[in-house]
Amino acid sequence: MLFNKGNLVKEKEWLSYVDSVKVGYSKLESNKKRAKEELKSLITKAVEERSSKKYGILFSGGIDSSLIALVSKKLKKNFVCYSVGLKNSSDLEAAKKAAKRFKFKLRAETISLEELEKILKKVLKVIKEPDVVKAGVGCVFYKAFLLAKKDKIKEVFIGLGSEELFAGYQRHRDMFESKGLEAVHKECLKGLKSMYKRDLIRDSLIAKDRKMVLRLPFLDDNVIEYAMRIHPKHKIAKNQSKIIIREVAEELGLKEFSWRKKKAAQYGSGFHRGLKRLARRNGYKYIKDYLGGLSTKSLYPSSPK
Repeated sequence: MLFNKGNLVKEKEWLSYVDSVKVGYSKLESNKKRAKEELKSLITKAVEERSSKKYGILFSGGIDSSLIALVSKKLKKNFVCYSVGLKNSSDLEAAKKAAKRFKFKLRAETISLEELEKILKKVLKVIKEPDVVKAGVGCVFYKAFLLAKKDKIKEVFIGLGSEELFAGYQRHRDMFESKGLEAVHKECLKGLKSMYKRDLIRDSLIAKDRKMVLRLPFLDDNVIEYAMRIHPKHKIAKNQSKIIIREVAEELGLKEFSWRKKKAAQYGSGFHRGLKRLARRNGYKYIKDYLGGLSTKSLYPSSPK
């Protein structure tokens, strides 16, 4: 659904598709055991159908990328995990632990603040938007794609979509606490729509620039449609989110790694912290102003005074 001949579908098509998967709250799947078994099958099939002779996985050691890697291993696929971050980043450490435990082939690279700035300038030229979150996440993707390209890998799996399908964001928790489970279900649908502008455009632009093909198993049509039929009581509770997908991963063998509380990519990689340091180094109080200045220079390098 997402891509047509390698190109991201128009936003109108995506919004229409999300509307088509709506299920009334009273008709949602409440049998947790049945839901877990179906998810195991659908996610495994989604990974298998997107697998090539050799591919990469953007790997953070979190539930989503670890589940993709574990399923890939069970399917006996040839894959390499890629993890990037600044020194002492939580994602790099988690990725190394998970890869060691499950014997995943991992290429982990610690980058300097200077390299982050070089990558940032390239990302801003690609996404043409000085957005703090998009730039931070975009830098993670860009660097991982560079590593994959060195290994002559052209296809990379990412875990995008899982947070929306299984209520993994803070706004889902806020909605749960303030308005209850039905509101969480509606927020998941709303989030699927908004991820087009928030995530999909950015990721497809960077992948296209690096001549990479994105593989998004959580955004497989069958996975989306079934996940949105699962009752939110199996997704979120007072002190836990993404419950059902974590239990699926645990039952498939991911064990305690299924329950790691992961930060967003820009935080887990340390890149947001790095952008703060770069902003101050360049005389800016706020990252957004620093990005705005870089964007102006990159888009209009010879601007008249």
